[in-house]
Amino acid sequence: MTQREIKVKEEEAEGRLDLFLAKKLASDFSRTRLKEMIHAGQVLVNDKEVKAHYRVREGDRIILEISDRASMDTREESIPLTILHEDEDVLLIDKPAGMVVHPAYGNLEHTLVNALLYHTRHQLSSLGGKVRPGIVHRLDKETSGVLVVAKNDSAHRFLAKQFKAHSITRIYEAIVKGIVQHDEIRCEEPVGRAFLNRKKVIVKPSGGKQALTYFHVMERFQNATRIEAKPYTGRTHQIRVHLAYLGHPVLGDLIYGGASPLIKRHALHARNLAFVHPRTKEKMSFSSELPHDMQQLLMVLKG
Repeated sequence: MTQREIKVKEEEAEGRLDLFLAKKLASDFSRTRLKEMIHAGQVLVNDKEVKAHYRVREGDRIILEISDRASMDTREESIPLTILHEDEDVLLIDKPAGMVVHPAYGNLEHTLVNALLYHTRHQLSSLGGKVRPGIVHRLDKETSGVLVVAKNDSAHRFLAKQFKAHSITRIYEAIVKGIVQHDEIRCEEPVGRAFLNRKKVIVKPSGGKQALTYFHVMERFQNATRIEAKPYTGRTHQIRVHLAYLGHPVLGDLIYGGASPLIKRHALHARNLAFVHPRTKEKMSFSSELPHDMQQLLMVLKG
């Protein structure tokens, strides 16, 4: 981890922090990456964490904590991929549980991005920078299922607009602890990073970001429930955090519920993804079958 210090000059004052940094560091980081760093608490102003919309003032001392990986070129690796669809603009992947989407501290290799660089011969959008080429959205490491990748900048922008407008349909399946009483649940609790553990997300009635998830019960067992989850917003760990808040954490979720003897990872699967294609403007929908470990879990619960 390295640090970089910037002091705000008189003529630079009064602009938003994210815009100020995007202009100042245009050759090093994308605006998206800088926003992520601010959100993760890696950007301090006068030794305090602030929001992306903080207005910089003359004399402000800005410190950026930069992971050493940020300036590294991500190398390609020959890793098998399950491809659901591919054309000149998009690539649909059925991501296995246990695969990290893009390099990060502690996971510099064997990620989906490493595999994508090899498969596409580096023909991916550049908007995510060197560390996240082609990545429009993410799935947690232990979450399996459908993920769309952009192969050029135009496709990336078009898909990103759909995610921002919440017009992309995402449907997940989860197996959760306990018997969920209501057939339909709407959870709209705001969420945000925990103050003492930046890797953990919690429900934050004050200061959290808007988050909305719809849940539908598919099947009930003796002490577990199979549910369908439709996130309207796309906050980090949103489904897992909302389910834990409702008292029904995902089975096997080490962060929000605890280990389970029935499955070695959290039982969450991105089953379906539907969006408008960036070139043809046609609605496309892709699905992934429930992976073997979750099928086995269901068999045990039914048995």
